[in-house]
Amino acid sequence: MFHLKGRWLLPPFLSFLLLSRSLPAQKLPEASSGPSVSWQYLTASPPGDYTGPERCRSCHKPEFREYEKTVHAKLTVPGKGYISGCEVCHGPGKAHSDSVEAAEGDEGKIARALEQQPIFSFSVNAKISAALKQYPIFHFRSNSKENAAHCLLCHASSKQQEFFEHSAHVAHGMSCNECHATHLVEAIKDQSKGDLSYPQGYFFQAPRLPDEVRWLHNSLLKQPEPALCFTCHGTIQAQFALPVHHRVPEGLVKCTDCHSPHGTLNRASLNKPGWESCVKCHVEKRGPYVFEHPAVKVEGCVICHNPHGSTNRMLLVRREGRQLCLQCHTAFHGQLGVPHGRLGFAPGGECVRCHVAVHGSNWDVNFLR
Repeated sequence: MFHLKGRWLLPPFLSFLLLSRSLPAQKLPEASSGPSVSWQYLTASPPGDYTGPERCRSCHKPEFREYEKTVHAKLTVPGKGYISGCEVCHGPGKAHSDSVEAAEGDEGKIARALEQQPIFSFSVNAKISAALKQYPIFHFRSNSKENAAHCLLCHASSKQQEFFEHSAHVAHGMSCNECHATHLVEAIKDQSKGDLSYPQGYFFQAPRLPDEVRWLHNSLLKQPEPALCFTCHGTIQAQFALPVHHRVPEGLVKCTDCHSPHGTLNRASLNKPGWESCVKCHVEKRGPYVFEHPAVKVEGCVICHNPHGSTNRMLLVRREGRQLCLQCHTAFHGQLGVPHGRLGFAPGGECVRCHVAVHGSNWDVNFLR
């Protein structure tokens, strides 16, 4: 322990240990036990194991019809000389389709039978069901890291995805397909309003209302922002319902304007570190100033403001300005802090009546102007 002006201080590492013992442990998903059978098929398969997208179309007509409209369909042209279309993501499909044909003996009969079933349901009969289990394809239903690793085989060059494997979303068991849909029909099917039934997806083109579903083409999101984010972040949604809030519900600001869903090196997955995220819009507060307010530079704007919503003016975390200032300025008798008497607020009134330039000043070290 160290002695400093009448105070005893713990070494930093001891303080960290005591604090960590007082915090509740966060339960994270269990680590993957290893690659699945489907994943092994996907990583190394000879050309003879692939069948081509047209054969997939014979059974999966609604999915294929909507898949053709996506950027994935435009980009999954033949690679390595034999992989194209659906098999780029789902892996080799020849054994999968051959097993179904062998179980029933008539490909056309199977296709007609599957059309009568709900999307993604293959329980036509016990033989077909057993055949599909014996020769699976990759359905993106395994653990989050495996799903993400599969998407990152292609989405690896973008700077947005380089931190995803180490992001908070992956740590909490989420994968790419939690937010993104590879097929447009999936995105529409997942909506709480206007769900597409199997016949609708089969007989009608979707999307049909460009203004209402334009967001479908924005990174193939399953829902528009912020509704997609609010499916998990309910506490943040409640903050945006407070009287003073950033205009996210009104559509003037998006969650991704400040946060990166794929992860960054900054806290809260911010696109930019600290106050940089705020001054991107609030340029009048950027400075630089001759006399900087250390709280802004060190702690960031969130030391005084709640970025999502508040019951106080200007998104302040405290109702009264002096209560806000006294969170940091607690000293007295001329020490660092508030040199205004023993109680620290003896002059009364709001601090900003005198210290008007709280974000920084070019004229006065005490921010008096």
